[in-house]
Amino acid sequence: MLPSFDLKCPPTLDEALEILAAEPQVQPIAGGTNLLVDMRGGKLAPPTLVEVGGLHELCCIHERDGILEIGGAVTIAELLDDPMIERHAPILQEMGRSFANALIRNRATIGGNLVNAAPCSDTAPALLVLDAQVELRSLIGTRRIPLDEFLVGAFETKRQGNELLTCVRIPIPTPSAKTAFEKMGLRKISCMAKVDVAVRIDVDDVGVVTGARVAVGAVAPAALRALEAEEALKGQLLTAEAAVPASQGLTGEQRFGKGIEEAVRLVGEAVEPRPGSEYKRQVVRGITRRLLASLAEGGEST
Repeated sequence: MLPSFDLKCPPTLDEALEILAAEPQVQPIAGGTNLLVDMRGGKLAPPTLVEVGGLHELCCIHERDGILEIGGAVTIAELLDDPMIERHAPILQEMGRSFANALIRNRATIGGNLVNAAPCSDTAPALLVLDAQVELRSLIGTRRIPLDEFLVGAFETKRQGNELLTCVRIPIPTPSAKTAFEKMGLRKISCMAKVDVAVRIDVDDVGVVTGARVAVGAVAPAALRALEAEEALKGQLLTAEAAVPASQGLTGEQRFGKGIEEAVRLVGEAVEPRPGSEYKRQVVRGITRRLLASLAEGGEST
């Protein structure tokens, strides 16, 4: 049962920020898919909720000066249907297709998912490989923070109580960028991630990796990038000729060569699974190897 609370529905963003500044214990609500669960479970009992899901400034997706801007109240379902997301950040659509179920996708927002900062957040790894920033706004002003700095730990971020996450900003990737995402859960539908892996590579004309991003979720207090693995991928040849399909029964080293297999090993070393979940190291390695194979062979992983 929900505890009692006051609900305020300001018509403008400025008025919402005024409420957040005046009432220290107020909680913003958009989709409410995490907040209302926590309130029913007794984890939270805010005296006031301020509805921000309908604020126009938070519900738009724009392309501006080489940056893709996604409003904090944009839902996961809206990511799946947006042509700019399809063109510039298809990994967000890969992520969205495995996000919970249709009912939750229609309510859950990208900003709410990031602010909740659950270790199993699906959005965080996909956004990390896109070099995303979050924009936080208060009556005092606006600040932008790289996502990997914004996520501090389990259910902990750098957002202050008087701030709203108004926007996620993504530098539009180069045409050579390739991305892939895979989630492992216990069920096909409505499962929380046991492991999330997102990969992005930029390659030159002959298939040599010039830049790499590898991010993992549900394997540490916060989603993280495997920086050493990214460095190991740079300079490696990632083409169909360099990656033999797994169906031929070869080992990872035989399929990719030592440099890329070293990157796969380092991804496993980067994670911090809880006691009893050490198996996730091997799962992360296997998924990363599979995603790299998919990108090398020109396909898209789902």
